[in-house]
Amino acid sequence: MFIRRHHHEVPLLNTTSTADISFMLLVFFLMTSSMNSDKGLSRQLPPTKSEQSAITDINRSNVLQIHLDANDALWIDGQTVADEQLQHEVESFLASRQSQRFMIEVTTDRRTSYDAYFNMQNTIVAAFHTLRETMAQKQFGIHFTQCNDQQRNIITQRYPLRISEAITDNITIPTSPKATSATEKGGRP
Repeated sequence: MFIRRHHHEVPLLNTTSTADISFMLLVFFLMTSSMNSDKGLSRQLPPTKSEQSAITDINRSNVLQIHLDANDALWIDGQTVADEQLQHEVESFLASRQSQRFMIEVTTDRRTSYDAYFNMQNTIVAAFHTLRETMAQKQFGIHFTQCNDQQRNIITQRYPLRISEAITDNITIPTSPKATSATEKGGRP
């Protein structure tokens, strides 16, 4: 006698909406989560060893020395200043230079916090932007961002972004003025 076997089919799950639900959950979590953006500085790196960099002698009176020590204290030309004064000091230094042969020399200690370094760099760049904006308003009557290439070149030639940076283990604050020879490692204007 033949025994007939009954094949029992397992009921299938309806998975057509699973992809839709997972996509909606993904969108929900992307929209509701906060993503921290990294801070960074836009700078042109110094030339490689194979490229020649121009060595320029700059008179000490045309060099603004900014030091940031291990305790995040700011020093400008041997005198301590508050963080709020930095932009004003940089602006007055740049505005008083008749020559385009000037340099901002930044020296930081290795133990300086990144936030203090980042804030110092942003303040220096803000001083350049303020002076460029003021010159654009006076000379052309428009904002710096609205200037054409020729106008922008005139302004950036007057206020080129020249920052020389060094990192040391122990900062010694110089108090006597001296002639400085600096390598121009400028950033983008």
